[in-house]
Amino acid sequence: MSSAWNASYVTPDGAAWLASAGTYPRSTLALWQERPDAPVVLPCGSVFDVVSAPAMFGRRMLDRLWDDGPGSGPVAEFRGRMQLFAAPGTAQRLPALLEWEEWGAGDRTRPVPPLLCHGTGDAVTVAAPAGDPSPSRSGARWLVAPDTRQPWLPGPEVLLWAAVRAARPTVRISIFPPPDQGAKVYDVSRRR
Repeated sequence: MSSAWNASYVTPDGAAWLASAGTYPRSTLALWQERPDAPVVLPCGSVFDVVSAPAMFGRRMLDRLWDDGPGSGPVAEFRGRMQLFAAPGTAQRLPALLEWEEWGAGDRTRPVPPLLCHGTGDAVTVAAPAGDPSPSRSGARWLVAPDTRQPWLPGPEVLLWAAVRAARPTVRISIFPPPDQGAKVYDVSRRR
């Protein structure tokens, strides 16, 4: 796991950003002041969208985002799935981009996990700001916690890029044919 994405506690500014997605932000903040370990359900579409991926695939996406890309926005784990917080509108656009990329069409050699896109009209359970030291209890914890009132959120193109690279982690293109395992090999480096 990349150490770059190991912030697991929401700051007060991050909590205010999360709460701003709900209809009654002050009530959500008051609840979190009283019970900082309480997950809540928040609507998607205006402040953030969420792309949910199976945990292992989501971790590979997150690694690609941090190791080879621009990083990520907030990321939580909930009941065996990764929740990648994304820019509003991502849930509407990403499925079309994945379809255009022919996500899984006719290729059964690589696992193609279901990516669930939550946008306008959807709601997600958000991990508690204090983090859950025992994720098995609530099933929710932060991997990259929000720490500002305006966190950077990846858009559909960035998440497409990460998903494609996570699905094809070992693809190597070579202009040489694969070696013949039964061929005799001679050392010609000592030729005169």
